[in-house]
Amino acid sequence: MPDDVHEDTLLLVDPDLDFLEWATKHLAAKDLRVLRCDNAANAVKVVEKTPVGVVVAALDMEPFDGMELLGQVIQNSPQTLVILTAGFPTTGQIIEATQRGAHDVLRKESLPFELRPVVESALRTREERRIADRPAAELPKQDARVKMIGISRALQDVFKLVGRVAKSDAPVLISGESGTGKELVAKAVHEYSPRRQREMITINCGAIPENLLESELFGHEKGSFTGAIARRAGRFEQADGGTLFLDEIGDMPPTIQVKLLRVLQDGTFSRVGSNETIKTDVRIIAATHKNLSEEVTSGRFREDLYYRLNVVEIRIPPLRERLEDIPLLAEYFLQRITRKNGMAAMRLSAEAVNALQCHVWPGNVRELENTIARACALATSSILLPSDIPLATTPGKAPALVANAIDHLLDTAPADTEVLEWIRREVAGRLLERTQGDLKKAALILGMSSADLRKLLDPAKA
Repeated sequence: MPDDVHEDTLLLVDPDLDFLEWATKHLAAKDLRVLRCDNAANAVKVVEKTPVGVVVAALDMEPFDGMELLGQVIQNSPQTLVILTAGFPTTGQIIEATQRGAHDVLRKESLPFELRPVVESALRTREERRIADRPAAELPKQDARVKMIGISRALQDVFKLVGRVAKSDAPVLISGESGTGKELVAKAVHEYSPRRQREMITINCGAIPENLLESELFGHEKGSFTGAIARRAGRFEQADGGTLFLDEIGDMPPTIQVKLLRVLQDGTFSRVGSNETIKTDVRIIAATHKNLSEEVTSGRFREDLYYRLNVVEIRIPPLRERLEDIPLLAEYFLQRITRKNGMAAMRLSAEAVNALQCHVWPGNVRELENTIARACALATSSILLPSDIPLATTPGKAPALVANAIDHLLDTAPADTEVLEWIRREVAGRLLERTQGDLKKAALILGMSSADLRKLLDPAKA
């Protein structure tokens, strides 16, 4: 824990007494007092009577849940930071908790690795944050508004960012490879925003010819061009009071970029063939699979428009960076496809799931969905085996899991260091944690002596 904190109080709230015991020992530190409660009602009483810096609370509790506890803690003690935990927090829970002011939402499975650093971060930033007194935001408790599936930390970070940005009107730029689900994220931003009662209108900037895109966006007057037989309202008029989602904004022609910039600057536009100025109240969400900063450098995208759109950027990680989401996504697609087509129930074998997780997935979630659909069509039994799953192979490629781990290690290696030696030390240290400090066992797995392992971990004492 931070040494500059004289004494802070951490409150653990969970109905699982074994978890409370483990977390108390796991988080023990100098100048940190740890309090414990096994239900939400008692936790509220503690916060009312005691200055608490950080609360770590389960979502699933009695007599009310962690979301309600979050609201009461923020209302009674705005300076207190709340970290919520759950076995498998849903998309809606993560977004709603973030909107209500949660500092973080963690999966219980990841707590041995993530709880301590997240609590330390909360304690370091607590005094810097000044949460204004406000009641928790009232949102309908329904996950059906948007269907984003994933338990990976990378995707949960996306959900949290959606929760923070949704309540404002700031333009949002969603970036990510094709097939990662950028439109789903745009829908989530809209459906968790104050504009959710109005429509979100989508237009693909790369699918409409340049001579028609202007009319599609801004509308036209009768007779303004060949075929304009009547006045037509454009997407900006139709989306007034709501959200306009500009998909593949990187493919927008330069002439249209200029007109879009005007709308972002002053909220006005004119129909094609008209001098009338129309005022519109539209929130812009844009998405692209291109690197817009590179497009700006090459002169294909306006720099001023880029900065107008990129007020908040949400990057959607590719599927190869969140392999733990693949079993859930595959099962979801499998159930949906079989129900939609009236097929008998199917399930994925463990070997099939492993094969899916070893694939690189250049087409991301869209490719996974199509792969499951083909597997369902070609399957000869109710259990899908690796032989039933048509996966494209890339010669010379390491399994995605291994490739990602190597990439991450290379990206995080300190500068001016012997990379291989650093990687060996990191792997050895992690393995020692997994063996609960059993030096002999860790050394045996690594194929080295205990003395060599001790020397590797602490060269200064060798």
